[in-house]
Amino acid sequence: MIGWLRGRVVHQHLNGAIVLDVNGVGYEVHLGSSQSYRSGEDLELFIYTVVRADAIVLYGFETYADREFFELLLVTPGVGPSTALAALRTMSTNELAGAIECGDVKRVATIPGIGAKTASRIVLELKGKLVVSGIDDSERALLRVSGEIDDALRGLGYSSQEIRGALEGVDLPEDEAQALRVALHRLGRR
Repeated sequence: MIGWLRGRVVHQHLNGAIVLDVNGVGYEVHLGSSQSYRSGEDLELFIYTVVRADAIVLYGFETYADREFFELLLVTPGVGPSTALAALRTMSTNELAGAIECGDVKRVATIPGIGAKTASRIVLELKGKLVVSGIDDSERALLRVSGEIDDALRGLGYSSQEIRGALEGVDLPEDEAQALRVALHRLGRR
């Protein structure tokens, strides 16, 4: 099994997968992040290998913690590699772990390909099994608020991608009404 690769990016496909040149051998790797890479850029990835009857598929992650989280998602019934990859491309590992630990099924259901039933199953299976690094009770409350704000904004017609783009790096107040005002203000600037 391939567990780690270091090489040079040759090409990035539209679906986010890259071709990584490792000493003259090109590996196609499906990435666990939505980050884009330039051709010729050096890259080091932790790899999760899936061997099927018709293919060997490589999934790459920038940190070993992200790879472990991907594996943990795969344990959940109904969650395959594509769904787990979509989850990690939609939210950071800590954000997703926080949503699961807070029991925020609606937030987990915002992941493309995951409906309410699968989101409930993920929360049920993984709650209490995750290590959410550096999150205290006040941050858990903020995660809960940000999930409720996300629901409200999606109800107003904003897409998850628009919401993430507008609120990236923004500290929302703990008060829901104030947080919603801040979010709407940020979305209005775009």
